[in-house]
This record gives sequence, structure tokens and C-alpha cells, in this order.
Amino acid sequence: MAVSSVSGTSTTSQMATSRATIAENFDTFLNVLTTQLKNQNPLDPLDTNAFTQQLVQFTGVEQQLKTNEFLETLMLAGQNTAKSDAVSYIGKEVTSSGESGELTDDNPVFWAYSADANAANSTVTIKDANGQVVYTQTGPLSAGAGTFRWDGVGSDGNVKPNGMYTIDIKGADANGQNVKVSTASIGVVTAVDFTGDVPILTIGTRQVAITDVTDVRIPDVTATEDDDA
Repeated sequence: MAVSSVSGTSTTSQMATSRATIAENFDTFLNVLTTQLKNQNPLDPLDTNAFTQQLVQFTGVEQQLKTNEFLETLMLAGQNTAKSDAVSYIGKEVTSSGESGELTDDNPVFWAYSADANAANSTVTIKDANGQVVYTQTGPLSAGAGTFRWDGVGSDGNVKPNGMYTIDIKGADANGQNVKVSTASIGVVTAVDFTGDVPILTIGTRQVAITDVTDVRIPDVTATEDDDA
């Protein structure tokens, strides 16, 4: 599997601007204090209490500078760790919130679902990118988590073209009451983009924010080989 390149930039402009402002104030303070000491009246020297207060201010500014530098170091370390974690998603199979899936020549479409209760009757509906229904299936659905695999063959028996498809699962119990069924998309990550506020994962032609990922796993190679056979 070809892995796309990883792009991204780190942003520390706000921290750098704050540090520059404090540094300018710090330099100004030193100049004023030095000038004051040089030009004090020998017969009426600088008041000891005032001088001590200025030294305290001097120390406070210096400490603030060092604190900002330490915070910037921590922030950069956190960004690097977050990037490393995101890069580790490449080649992994992830589940993300949503109902879209991509059909390709190499892989069928997998979706994850979760039913709140047993559904005596359920209807699975798959639509193409134009909103046209291409496949339906009915039957019972057990409570809990599961996966649905579609090989791209429509209800009319024809193989559908590659592209994006959406799934909708509706269920009802034995009494005809609606059963809530949520769906999620499954796919393999091929690239990570860091240009936004959060890393964006590329899954086929889809772009998924890393915050929308609910599960990460190593792809089931055995299942793929069985499908190819």
C-alpha cells in the first residue's frame, strides 16, 4: 500500500509575540534603571525602599521570561508528541463517526453499527453519491456492535461503480417500536495533514478529523486474503 507524504507546520506565533513584548519591556526597564542609577543625586541618593522595589520588579520580569520559555518548550514537545501519535495512524484501520464508505476495486465497503436493542426487523439501505438507492437488505439485527460488509453488488445484481456510498439502518423490535441503530465508517489511513487546528486523516478520498476517530486497529490481512482468493 502506498503511503502519502505527511505535511504540516507548527504554530508558536502567539507565544513568540508575547515573549518579544515582555523582552522589550524588560530591556526598557534595564535602560531606565541604569540611567536612574547613573544620574542619581549623590547628595540625595535613590531611596533604599524604592530601589529594592525596582529590583523585585526586575526579578519578576526575568522570571516571567523564563516561565514563558519553559511553557513554549512544553507546548512544542506536546505538538511533536501529538504529531507522532497521529502519524502512527497511517496504515491502521480506523472507525470514525459517519455513514459514508468508499467502494474500490481492491476493497468492499465496511461499516460499523451499534443497535440499542434486538431488532426483529431491520432494513439496510445503501445509496450512491447522487442519493439513489442501490442496495437494500432486510432481516433481524442483534443488539450491540457489529459490522456490515457490502461487496458493491446492487440489489439489481449489477456491480456498482467505485465511489462514495452511504448506509442507513433502521430497526424495529417485535412490538414494532423503533430501535436506534447508529452507524460509523471504517477505512485504512493513508496520510495525515497537520495544516489545520487538528490532524486530518486521509482515508481513501475522505478527510476525517482525528477527533472523530472512535476506534483504531491493525487491518485484518487474513480477511483480505480470503476475499482475494
